[in-house]
Amino acid sequence: MAGIIAAMTPAARRTAVLAALCGLLLISCSPANPAPVDGFVFGYQPLWPFADQQEADQSTADWHADPGATALAFTRDFLDFNEIDRIAGATEDDDEAWVDVGYRLPDDRVATAATIHLARFGPAADAPWEVVGTRDEVLTLQAPPYGSLVRDTVEAGGRITGIDESLHLQIRQSGQDRALGDYCCLPAGGQDQPWSAQVSMTRAPRPGTVTVVVSTGGHVAEVERFAVTGLRVQ
Repeated sequence: MAGIIAAMTPAARRTAVLAALCGLLLISCSPANPAPVDGFVFGYQPLWPFADQQEADQSTADWHADPGATALAFTRDFLDFNEIDRIAGATEDDDEAWVDVGYRLPDDRVATAATIHLARFGPAADAPWEVVGTRDEVLTLQAPPYGSLVRDTVEAGGRITGIDESLHLQIRQSGQDRALGDYCCLPAGGQDQPWSAQVSMTRAPRPGTVTVVVSTGGHVAEVERFAVTGLRVQ
């Protein structure tokens, strides 16, 4: 073995030695950030329904091709906001969409609870849709910044306009059937007033993306406004 290594070029010797060390130490020497497939880089935090590109590439459900259906499934099946079952409006371009989801008022009008932001998860023109966040106005979730690396406890914050609001926070993750963390509730209200609260994960997340959601309601529906953001855990 020593004679073989001695006959190698310096670059080849370094590669062989590194491979041997990796084997002895039982560690992975693959790159921390492998090269993207076909040059495609997903520029957002993948919240739902896919945890990563591999899951998205295995997409088979018809509703994955419909941003409106994906947005409603996100609110119902992932966030458990069952009363939010209407689309109030939508804007779509080639690879992004914004869907207004809401609930029916007693007078049959539809009130918007949030604007869901979606992006196509892959380079193909018909790649499936992925929820990546919300576009916030009345209730915002600004901290921690989108894509931040967090630990067990999240210091969340934003701004709110409303009267007698009660903020409920949760941390969720794609593939998990229950919330990882839950905090209820923070009294809030006023005109564009700041709010802040801590929510801790009492269940261990998998490395990847987690979703923080803040919601308020109780006047005419259990959830009347909500906002989400995507954060990273290791």
